[in-house]
Formats: sequence, structure tokens, C-alpha cells
Amino acid sequence: MTEPTGTPAAPVTRKRLFVAMALVGLAVTAWCVPGAWSRATYGARVTADEPQYLLSAISIGEDLSLDISDERLDGRYRDFHEVLLPIQEERADDGSRISPHDPLLPAALAVPVLVGGWLGAKVLLAVLGGLLAAAILWVAVRRFAVPLHVAVLTVIAFGLAAPFAVYSTQVYPELPAALLVTIAIGALTGPLRTRGLVTLAAMLVALPWLSVKYAPVVVALGAIALWKLWKRDRSVVLGLGVALAVGAVVFLALHQLWYGGFTPYAAGSHFAGGELTVTGNDPDYLSRGVRVLGLLVDRGFGLAVWQPAFLLAVPAIAALVVRRPRGWATLTIPLAVGWLNATFVALTMHGWWWPGRQVVVVLPCAVLAVAWWAARYRPAQILVAIGGVVGAITFAWLTVEVLTGNLTLIVDFERTTNPIVRGLRELLPDGRLVPGGTDLLRVGWAIALAALAAWGVRTARRRPRQLVDGTNTVLPMPTPPEAASSDPRTRTPEKEKTLV
Repeated sequence: MTEPTGTPAAPVTRKRLFVAMALVGLAVTAWCVPGAWSRATYGARVTADEPQYLLSAISIGEDLSLDISDERLDGRYRDFHEVLLPIQEERADDGSRISPHDPLLPAALAVPVLVGGWLGAKVLLAVLGGLLAAAILWVAVRRFAVPLHVAVLTVIAFGLAAPFAVYSTQVYPELPAALLVTIAIGALTGPLRTRGLVTLAAMLVALPWLSVKYAPVVVALGAIALWKLWKRDRSVVLGLGVALAVGAVVFLALHQLWYGGFTPYAAGSHFAGGELTVTGNDPDYLSRGVRVLGLLVDRGFGLAVWQPAFLLAVPAIAALVVRRPRGWATLTIPLAVGWLNATFVALTMHGWWWPGRQVVVVLPCAVLAVAWWAARYRPAQILVAIGGVVGAITFAWLTVEVLTGNLTLIVDFERTTNPIVRGLRELLPDGRLVPGGTDLLRVGWAIALAALAAWGVRTARRRPRQLVDGTNTVLPMPTPPEAASSDPRTRTPEKEKTLV
């Protein structure tokens, strides 16, 4: 591959970047808000764990308490769950009922629920969806040197499609957790001075309060931070370690006080064998191993059937590992940990929720990897754009079907009449029904994904081309801003290969 030549363009100004962030954030929020009116089932606007979060939000807003016994007794769920609400919480000796879910999401939704009810909660989540898109855009440009037009293209492609667009109005901690992970990545790939350290520590301490299931991702991000600081200033390692340890102790102590165990599952009525049975009474880890592929290419609950651009994460991550630019481990390690957690620890991949729930928390890592790769391999930009169109059409089509009453978002979303989804489903394995040919399809997709990874390795081993900005002006391969001088005109290149 020949390298282009030309005059370097000026770096993205702060004003231009923040204008782009504002426009992207507003666009994603406006795109997702109509989904707030979607019905989850034919007897409820929300389902599964969503009513529990809303009841806890009502209780916190009105009583400053996690006890939802009076809200359940008064039928406060009838506005968003017309049929009788199943019981998840165990009745304590004092008569109280604590929902077996961590309290940060209900606390964040308390005021919106008081002001606007269930719809207020969903609108707030749509706003968080816009903030997530803006945050990913900032991290891509400022931390991974992605040209602004490529970053905008990639963020819009994924932000307007499922699962991000769906979870922007689903009352689950998934999207807020993805936002916290993105902010943590931005802090961790920066200089990690006082503000960065405080931001990182705050995100890592907050994540388990959204859900304890994010603890493995927290451990991964924390380990990377401690390793990075160990090489620079070991006294700072002690400070961050103490902060995280104190946060863990407070988490465990308050959970013992509120839930009667180290996790909120101790208060659940479904876990008679103990809170750890949330992962299964007798897990078959060999069988769960098929989720490694299924989370991406399952016919109903995989990511690719709803947004095919997620397939680009495979070559992008392969290229990232080969090139090892600054911050590469901060994307690949949490993504791998989150994916393995969804594969082997989560009770099920399929459930009464939208596909991708178990991996949404780490999907910003995949989006950032695709943006980095697309910036260095021009054909990938075309594929991202195509995927963006397909994903947006798929989400819009389904939203119209749901809002017109032809389908519901959770119970029968797979009955969509969208010909793109129907066509893709025929090419994908089904992890639930195991129809004839499923095993053959799994083997075929394993080979296809290996080929995609090999493609990514090949692109990474080519002579790195220079980047081209939106005006077709040639840019030299850039160094992330935090690794250079504060004056953009005096930045000097650094080695691209580092651990973090």
C-alpha cells in the first residue's frame, strides 16, 4: 500500500468537537425517544426487571426507602404493568420487601419518575443514550486519534441501532453502565493526573452500584489502571488501591445492611439456594460456551442480526491487538472480560429482554475499536456506513411496528416483517430451538469470524497509511492528544505500541 502525501491539516478544535458532540447527542436522543412509548408485552409497558426498578424509584422518591411493600400493596405498578406483577423480592421478618436489584439506577430515576412517571424515567434514559454517543465520540477523537468525520460516522452507525437505541428507553442499568465504562476509558487512557484519577475512581466505585454483575469489568479496568500507575508512580497506586478498597468495603457493608447479603440477590425470592445461585443451580459451562459465538451471531439474541456492523468489531479488535496503539489494552481486556462474563456467568443469554443485554456494558469498547480501525483502513468506513443504514432502518422499522400495535418490543420482536432481519435470520444459528443445521451454521460462522479476524490482522500488518480528514486533506498518523504537548502545533510523535 502506498502512503499518500500532502499538507497536514489542523487538529480538531475543542469548539468543533463539542459542537459535533452536541449534535450527535441530540440526534441520538431524538431518534430514541419515540421508543419510550413502546409496549414491552401485551399486558405491560415494561417487563421482567423493569417494574422492579420503577417501583424502587417511586419508593426512593417518595419515602427515601428501598422498601417497596407499600408500593406493591397500593398497586403503584398499574400505570406501567396492567397485569398482576410477579414477585421477585423476599418478604423480610419486619414485613418489608426490598427489590433484588442494586439501588443506583432507581436512585437516578427517582426524580424523573416523580415528575413524569414511567415515561419520565424512559426519557431520562434516552438523554443518557445521547450522552453515551457524545462520550464515545470524545474518547474516539481525543484518546484514539480518530478523525472527527470517522468518529461521527461510527458513533451514529451504532447509536441509531439496537441494542444501544433500544436500551436508551429500557429501564435497565445497561446503558448507564456503558456510559460509566466509556468515561472510565476516557480517564484511563488520559494522563491520569488528579482529575483523571478522581474520575476513574468514581466510575469504578459507581459501576457495581448499578449492578454487581459489572464487578468483573470493574476489576479489569482497575487492574489496568494500577498497572499503568505502577510504572509511573507507585505512591499513586496505593492511593487508588485504598480508594477502591474502601469503595468495596462500603458496598459490601451496605448490602449486608439493606439486602442481607453481599449482593442484592440475597433479597430475591428466586434464590432459595443462596444468592450465588443467580448464576444457576448447576451450571453447564460447556454448553454455555456456545454463547461466545451466539452473543454475536445468534438468530434472535445475537448483535449482528439487528446491527450487522458489529461483525466489524472482529477484524477491528484483531487489528488493534496486532498494532497495539496507546490504549489498546483498555479496550480489549474489558471487552473480553465482559464477553466471557456474559458467556459463562450470566444465567442465560435469552430472556425477557432485548438481545445483547449482557454485553451492552462493554460494547463501547467494540465501537471505539471499529472507529480506530476505520480511521486507518478506508474500506471499513464504507462498511460502517452501510451497517449504519441497515441498523437504523431495522430499528426504525421495528419501532413503527411496535408503536402501531402490530408487535411488542420484548414478547414477539422476532416476528418483525423487516425483510433484512428475516433474510439474516436464515443465515444464523438458533441457540434456543436448535433446529436442523444449527451446528453446521455454528461451525460455518466460527470459520467466517476467524476469516474476519485474519482480515483484520492483514490490514494491521500493512504499511500504515496516513489519515484523511473530511476535506480530503492528508493527515500524518497522529498521536493521541494526551500523549503530546498541550500546544497542538508542537506535538511530537511517540511510539504507537504500549501496553495501555
